[in-house]
Amino acid sequence: MARIYDFQETEMNGHAIDFNDYRGKVVLIVNTASKCGLAPQLEGLEDLYQRFHAAGLEVIGLPSNQFRQELGSDKEISEYCQLHYGVTFPMTKPIRVNGAEEDELFTYLKKTAGHGRIKWNFTKFLIGRDGNLIDRFAPVTKPEKLVKVIEAALRSETEPD
Repeated sequence: MARIYDFQETEMNGHAIDFNDYRGKVVLIVNTASKCGLAPQLEGLEDLYQRFHAAGLEVIGLPSNQFRQELGSDKEISEYCQLHYGVTFPMTKPIRVNGAEEDELFTYLKKTAGHGRIKWNFTKFLIGRDGNLIDRFAPVTKPEKLVKVIEAALRSETEPD
């Protein structure tokens, strides 16, 4: 079976995101959508990133228009997220989170979490320092509600296999 470190994504700027580079870090993976009613969570995700990045947290946004709430181009998405929510954490090129053409990372995350379909934008997956899934969080779970679990994960000394 694949591990989180086996995946790669592509940032909107074209740079590769190799999850192998995140060994020993805590990673929060979120499917995002700029025009979703939950989009203000981008500001909360950025706050988590700024607060905990130096301690080992990575936040990665994966935009998806699967629920028809994302802007058209990579440039539009990137500029909107930066202008309205101050996003500096990595954002990938848009992906699909469900169905035949879904991104392989989301296939893996859903299978690992033991949950089926992604029901809406801003589903969150927290990965521990050991590369294992800590938990899947519902779209309505605000980023600030993740502080305690992130702090606990960052305190963990467990390193990847």
